[in-house]
Amino acid sequence: MANFGFGHLTVVAPYAPHWREARSAVGAPEVLQNAKESATLAEAVGGCSLVLGTGTLIHRKPEQKVVPLPALTPLVVAEIGRTGRVALVFGPEKHGLTREDLSLCQLLVEIPTDPRQPSMNLGQAVAVCLYELASRAFAHEGAAAATVPDMAEEQTPAASSGNLDRLAGVIEEAMTAAGYSPRSMQAANRHDLRLVLRRLAPTERDTRRILGLFRRILWRLQRSRNGK
Repeated sequence: MANFGFGHLTVVAPYAPHWREARSAVGAPEVLQNAKESATLAEAVGGCSLVLGTGTLIHRKPEQKVVPLPALTPLVVAEIGRTGRVALVFGPEKHGLTREDLSLCQLLVEIPTDPRQPSMNLGQAVAVCLYELASRAFAHEGAAAATVPDMAEEQTPAASSGNLDRLAGVIEEAMTAAGYSPRSMQAANRHDLRLVLRRLAPTERDTRRILGLFRRILWRLQRSRNGK
């Protein structure tokens, strides 16, 4: 991160002995000293409007759009240009991001590698991604808003990941109150709901409106259930 000028690091549920050892490493004291710790990935990316997961497609079928690494920079520059916050998420070296982790991501970034060796060391993967962003950012900065479709057309800030999760929670409560979501299906429905909301990419303003709508629906359902 220090090599390529990035300074905002958040670690999720770090293994304490390894994390303490890392914080004493030489070369990038400011990045490590200023790093934040979060208990969950949802907490870590709660304030971000664009969450980008990373990983290989060899052992998984992606549930969101896949972006090759060379196409990443215009999306990041455009999101920052409309005052959004972006998170690039890497999983543990042994197994990468889980399916649940990826449900918090709008896009999955893939590093092009030789098919005979698709897996990369975590440090190498981080370096490759950050080099790509740092080296291309200035070239794309001026043209990104005009050239990136879909996600860059709407200049109103996109909803943060945390607000999308709040909306998903209220919708899930309404589904349960309406008898739509049996207990055996609640986890699967919760997962799908996270993905759908991120695929729809509502703005912050629209998210507040939809949230108000579902809160009203939930209030009516609860009132009806209580016989009032």
